[in-house]
Amino acid sequence: MHILQLTPYYAPAYAFGGVVRAVEGLAGALAARGHRITILTTDALDQRRRYAGLLDETHGGIRIVRCRNASVWLRGRLNLSTPRDLRRAAKAILPDVDVLHLHELRTAENLLVTPLAEAVNAPIALSPHGTLSLGTGRTRLKAGWDRLLSGRLLARIGHIIALTDAEQSEAERLWADLGAPRQPLTSVIPNGVNLHEFASLPAATDFRARFGLGKAPTILYMGRLQARKGVDVLLRAFLAANVADSRLLIAGPDEGMLRTLRNMAARDERIVFAGYLDGSRRLEALGAADILALPAVGEGQPIAVLEALAASLPVVLSPGCNMNEVAEAGAGFVTEATAPAFAEKLRLLLQDEQARRQMGAAARRLARERYSWARAAAAVERVYAEMLESSR
Repeated sequence: MHILQLTPYYAPAYAFGGVVRAVEGLAGALAARGHRITILTTDALDQRRRYAGLLDETHGGIRIVRCRNASVWLRGRLNLSTPRDLRRAAKAILPDVDVLHLHELRTAENLLVTPLAEAVNAPIALSPHGTLSLGTGRTRLKAGWDRLLSGRLLARIGHIIALTDAEQSEAERLWADLGAPRQPLTSVIPNGVNLHEFASLPAATDFRARFGLGKAPTILYMGRLQARKGVDVLLRAFLAANVADSRLLIAGPDEGMLRTLRNMAARDERIVFAGYLDGSRRLEALGAADILALPAVGEGQPIAVLEALAASLPVVLSPGCNMNEVAEAGAGFVTEATAPAFAEKLRLLLQDEQARRQMGAAARRLARERYSWARAAAAVERVYAEMLESSR
């Protein structure tokens, strides 16, 4: 089966973001199952830069075709693509494609490519990746986009692959609210992790020495430094927990909050800003940490949390992470995204090494049983097969 994955950005060696990591993981697992994968995307690297490599290249048996953005500024500031030659690239690829898989809903790429897929009778699936809600940022832009553009796109989508039951319900409401002529089929298929990556993490000694963590129990935040992720709530919670021999390691690229966070930290040496950690450094951070915490709102299903579970870390999450199964499995806590609520759970874990070990073991079991990319790819493969059968 030849599957075309359409996404606004794809630079896994550089980019920090759950959508990129999800596309990378799913594409790799589908390729391992014998499918031919093409990723059609743009040259967006981050908020300010373009991808500097080849625009048409193959990695791990996956072909990646990138189209130039006319404006890097629009991509970075408003999350809007301006891809040149995308239609031409799609026209060349689509006649040989069995299924088109969209990643995120409100993109210029979808508007340009889905009519071409419809013309060659290629069924279309959508993974929203937690972006459907107007409350996840850029509310006015999303609402205007829906009024003007989303209606014509919804009718072309044959299947929604939601991450959670909540996202499935959200999709059904959006289709109804926008007056779509029909409701697409939906499936709930969680994100995954490559479990083998976390079977033997790097030794923590060098990483801890580099960032001055010593032997102190360490809370890890791994994500973009933006208000929706709740990193400011976490920092206040850490200060309120007031466990003297502990550390808070904040890792991620700045999206406007770094100065505020540094001011809040007030030169407290227990709070460490690591910047963006990619590749092996990300694994080193997970190997060195004792807890992962994320008081976010409007998340789909955070890859950082799944990786923490696979790395045997107990987690403290908000309901906005949509992972109540963590508490049910004894792998961590789900509590409201306030500083007092998070402080209580963090204090408990920071002061109880045995609880951290027990929850960490439960976290690894949960990842193994529910969140592997191999498992996700098998489920997505079944969706593709059903779509192809229906289209025939």
